[in-house]
Amino acid sequence: MKKIFSPIIALLLCTLPMQAQNNNQAQQQAAAIAQSPLRKLQLAEFAIANLYVDKVDEEKLVEDAIRGMLEKLDPHSAYSNAEEVKKMNEPLQGNFEGIGVQFNMVEDTLFIIQPVSGGPSEKVGILAGDRIVTVNDTTIAGVKMSREEIMRRLRGPKGTHVKLGISRHGFNELLTFDVARDKIPLHTLDAAYLIHKGIGYVRISSFGATTHTEFTDAISKLKKQGMKHLILDLQGNGGGYLNAAVDIANEFLEADELIVYTEGLRQPRRDFKAKGDGKLRTGNVVVLIDEYSASASEIVSGAIQDWDRGQVVGRRSFGKGLVQRPLDLPDGSMIRLTTARYYTPAGRCIQKPYDDKKKYKEDLNERFKKGEFIHADSIHFPDSLKYNTRKLGRTVYGGGGIMPDYFIPLDTTRYNKYHRDLAAKGSIINTCLRYIDTHREELTERYKDFDTFDRKFEITPELLDQLDENGQKNGVKSDEALRAEAAPLLKVQMKALIARDLWEMNEYFRIMNEEDASIMKAVELLQAMKKQF
Repeated sequence: MKKIFSPIIALLLCTLPMQAQNNNQAQQQAAAIAQSPLRKLQLAEFAIANLYVDKVDEEKLVEDAIRGMLEKLDPHSAYSNAEEVKKMNEPLQGNFEGIGVQFNMVEDTLFIIQPVSGGPSEKVGILAGDRIVTVNDTTIAGVKMSREEIMRRLRGPKGTHVKLGISRHGFNELLTFDVARDKIPLHTLDAAYLIHKGIGYVRISSFGATTHTEFTDAISKLKKQGMKHLILDLQGNGGGYLNAAVDIANEFLEADELIVYTEGLRQPRRDFKAKGDGKLRTGNVVVLIDEYSASASEIVSGAIQDWDRGQVVGRRSFGKGLVQRPLDLPDGSMIRLTTARYYTPAGRCIQKPYDDKKKYKEDLNERFKKGEFIHADSIHFPDSLKYNTRKLGRTVYGGGGIMPDYFIPLDTTRYNKYHRDLAAKGSIINTCLRYIDTHREELTERYKDFDTFDRKFEITPELLDQLDENGQKNGVKSDEALRAEAAPLLKVQMKALIARDLWEMNEYFRIMNEEDASIMKAVELLQAMKKQF
């Protein structure tokens, strides 16, 4: 083995300047480099590429080596190839290039829910309810083509053209449309409306490049409608850009109030403070979080809680408080390397322990099994994790995640096995899409606006029977008792999905929120508050 590697080591050492090697100090440095972990890795790759018995894919070997190294670190340091980087960045950058439609797949057919307002598809006359059957004369319907492959065919650089074959009710033959691709905005704000007199509601799904602008625009509109207090819904928000979180938190806090700070072994502490120019420095605030609220969501909710600026309602958040620094590689791939941790204004570390990677991945399941989602007293914190809020000195806890001021248990009775199976098989969404497809003209004629729809439209027993039949076709076992138990939630969800397809996501949440326990608690708190935090 020594004989095999000797020439390789010599070859690598020869890459150092010859003049330097004549110097004893340089020779010592060269020897140290040759024995370093990095040189060891280079030797291994060089040997495999040049001596291995069979042909190898060097690029894949290197990628696997990088992934292997990062897997030994924390759960959030990761490697992404060029294609993965592009897919990962699109939702955060706030746009992508394509034809501009919201769609869903129904039995191997792309069903258009809504064309994006002002987008390229709407401009050429494509309508909600249309089905895309062919793309550039290639059939995509009924051929079991993957969603990813369909997306690849529809997306493309701005200015390029794609020919779509469209099936539309009332027409026996395919309609052909030539669509010029364009930049399509991706919104991170799902809903914004007055949920009660003087109380606004805003739901943010993630923190991206456009989040702050979307948020401030929504706040301005709500204030014109009479909003004085706000419910900020961060349930299910997995995070995003740090700067977006800082900008949102800045809207609530006074000048020089600390929003968050980062610190790591090789990264000095860095403070992020409010500028004092926010639009929401007055009025009462309630922030909604749950076990899927992470990272940037925890920065915002932690800052508001630590400064006693508002109340946090829901369940303990995820506990993702590691700062990743993106390191771009020459081929477009990227390493996201953890370099620091997030800390709230009171000094709480947001990140939960990750010594045991397996336990870390199963953390939410374990929290559920222990009853943490059901009973607040199932959550225990040692005294060493106690912290005090900055203004009122209230007790808050560290140790990973943000513990809400008001705990809202997960209602497991509503989400029974029958409901879970229907949702998992896509039966709920597909039943609603079929209903819309058949009744769209009738619905738009009968319900001229959402308020009329919200007051008068009801899910009929016949539609629930149709849902059950569709579920059975997909392998969902029908059970009368479970059907009756799930019916109230199913009626709300189906009505919300139909409203979404007739209008926008905003109307979906207006219906879903009517029976959301966290939102009902938030409204109750805001109505009861007499003074500003």
